[in-house]
Amino acid sequence: MQRCQSWGPLASVSWVLLRTCRAHSGLPSTACSSPERQQEDGVWKDFSSRLATGPTFQHFLRHASVPQEKPSSEVDDPPPYLTVDELSGRQRKVYLETYGCQMNVNDTEIAWSILQKSGYLRTSNLQEADVILLVTCSIREKAEQTIWNRLQQLKVLKSKRLRSRVPLKIGILGCMAERLKEEILNREKMVDILAGPDAYRDLPRLLAVAKSGQQAANVLLSLDETYADVMPVQMSPSATSAFVSIMRGCDNMCSYCIVPFTRGRERSRPVASILEEVRKLSEQGLKEVTLLGQNVNSFRDTSEVQFNNAVSTNLSRGFSSNYKTKQGGLRFAHLLDQVSRIDPEMRIRFTSPHPKDFPDEVLQLIHERDNICKQIHLPAQSGSSRVLEAMRRGYSREAYVELVHHIRESIPGVSLSSDFIAGFCGETEEDHFQTVSLLQEVQYNMGFLFAYSMRQKTRAYHRLKDDIPEEVKLRRLEELITVFREEATKANKAFVGCTQLVLVEGLSKRSATDLCGRNDGNLKVIFPDAEMEDVTNSGLRVRAQPGDYVLVKITSASSQTLKGHVLCRTTLKDFSTYC
Repeated sequence: MQRCQSWGPLASVSWVLLRTCRAHSGLPSTACSSPERQQEDGVWKDFSSRLATGPTFQHFLRHASVPQEKPSSEVDDPPPYLTVDELSGRQRKVYLETYGCQMNVNDTEIAWSILQKSGYLRTSNLQEADVILLVTCSIREKAEQTIWNRLQQLKVLKSKRLRSRVPLKIGILGCMAERLKEEILNREKMVDILAGPDAYRDLPRLLAVAKSGQQAANVLLSLDETYADVMPVQMSPSATSAFVSIMRGCDNMCSYCIVPFTRGRERSRPVASILEEVRKLSEQGLKEVTLLGQNVNSFRDTSEVQFNNAVSTNLSRGFSSNYKTKQGGLRFAHLLDQVSRIDPEMRIRFTSPHPKDFPDEVLQLIHERDNICKQIHLPAQSGSSRVLEAMRRGYSREAYVELVHHIRESIPGVSLSSDFIAGFCGETEEDHFQTVSLLQEVQYNMGFLFAYSMRQKTRAYHRLKDDIPEEVKLRRLEELITVFREEATKANKAFVGCTQLVLVEGLSKRSATDLCGRNDGNLKVIFPDAEMEDVTNSGLRVRAQPGDYVLVKITSASSQTLKGHVLCRTTLKDFSTYC
């Protein structure tokens, strides 16, 4: 994008939509002014006049979908039309709601970290919020409809806001903001700001613009934004685990998936910044981290020149990629090795991977390290090779099954989970039965199953036909769920009679006398809250607390939960010796 001389460096990083109160209310601008704004009338008139000298919305919209690469060393000058004081949150209270995947949870933590440094306060009381931000998901139509419904509820709240208070501002963040852009602002006039997944650093400016009565948006995707220098603020101070984002975006371009269009191209965070965050989480006493990314095991850190000489890793046997092989960079095996060395008492997980990126060095490392969980998420999506080809997954059913066998040989006792889509374009009953049979053959411990939802911009939208009736999709989904539960119950019953190391999370949601936690395979384990021996302090009797490791003898199992009785409190190291 060419920089606009009258607008300054801001033009290279964002597009802004500006609409006055008069434009969307039909009233004179003074009619929608709050007392606070009236008190600062002179300031905001000056502010508005400065805005008026900039380019129009159409100028930026022409370039909205073009990613802009910016050297990490480059620092943006402050916008010429805003002072430092205008960018300050002035202790306005922000209410955040998160929808969708764990990446959105992490995005919420990043957004709050940025706003907190700008002088905003956090509130859990919706009624007292000055700013409401919804971190949204676009993976399925149902996810977006949830947000549209929520906006109708918030419209009532906004209209009831007393004129003597600071005007309520509402923002849409994340994937839905990226996908729908101006449609949200046109359809819901009460939405004040939009911020795409790569625009959270711009939130203070967007909110400053919105405070003047304008709408503002930044939905440019980036080629290099990883928020490597932003330390996420954990939402729950009492949490025992955390998600650590190691990369953003995706290059796989599976035909059904909207992610490359809402989160942009794949780019990895520098290893050094990831290790720094994990160390801080360890110092805070957290006992588990999950390395997070859209295609986490294709991680490739090229932040330093010397990394370009790193040896490239291979794909899983029988798998191909939709993009050319990428040379150089520190790969996932290196990162996993370094993270696991930080704290032997901290469990390490990762999600979500692609099956193509499980070379032997990754599997061997998982097998060798006691604190890397023996649990792998292996998204299949379908059991039919024909459908997998239409999905552009880069493997056949046979290659996937061979990988499953190889993983189980390499990592004895490994727990497997997967994703499946019911009713993809052109899926026949025979294709569906192939998926059913894959569930029966593999016997996953955990699963995530969904009916297909066509998304605009995807390859499927442009080249395939969403020809499976909704009732057929739902019927096939129910059949998959039924079979999955039957097979998962069989798989999980293998734990009955075994002793499992469980990381305690807190009280069970269904019983005040029970505790819950998760085993190495990420299955929920329920057990009575009872006194037990502490093996690290002979003779000491204790009750389990969140963050403790305990041994639990499993007595029963279902498709989703294990139950048992607690034996003792221990450590990850002692359990490894015990085994």
